[in-house]
Amino acid sequence: MKASNSISIAVRCMTLCLFGLMIVAGAHADTLQAGKGGTVPAKKATPQQLYLTSQQAYDMVSASPEEVLFIDIRTRSEVTFVGMPGQVDFNIPFMFEGDWQAWDNEKETYKLAYNPEFINSIRKAIERKGAGKDKETRIILMCRSGKRSAQAARILHIAGYRNVYSVIDGFEGDKLKSGEKAGQRLVNGWKNNGLPWSYRLEREKLL
Repeated sequence: MKASNSISIAVRCMTLCLFGLMIVAGAHADTLQAGKGGTVPAKKATPQQLYLTSQQAYDMVSASPEEVLFIDIRTRSEVTFVGMPGQVDFNIPFMFEGDWQAWDNEKETYKLAYNPEFINSIRKAIERKGAGKDKETRIILMCRSGKRSAQAARILHIAGYRNVYSVIDGFEGDKLKSGEKAGQRLVNGWKNNGLPWSYRLEREKLL
């Protein structure tokens, strides 16, 4: 077996172990502390407390496009049917649509499955872009609303990555809590803030 394959398998095993640790930690999510410069909900909190709004993420990437790795971690279905920012370097799903027969009663939706290649794909993305020295690279993670990106940031933190930012309002934003449109994602987020995005996908960005 080639050395590269051995490394890939080892990283995959480590990723699955980290997912297990994250699930255990998630049971105590209410103990997480607020982030720098303000408070964030416990489910959006990260160990490094590096948070950006979608506007701040856009500004950071625009100011230093070669020094930042901007990752959209939503599923392939989300980027296909909801859209994707043009500034994103790669789409690396943190979770995949799994068995469409598996239903999540608590969330009232189909269950998602963790991507065992997530850390491997992040490493490949850093190598491909050359945005920094592996574990010191500034990485921006964005999901739909800031919860999955926080989970992914925890995984990368445990894996040794030191500069992982989470976009706390995500691509679609948070839900309205009252009114006729309660439950719709119209509060904030990349799309609601009028930042550039498109339904057009670039194949080379899908890792």
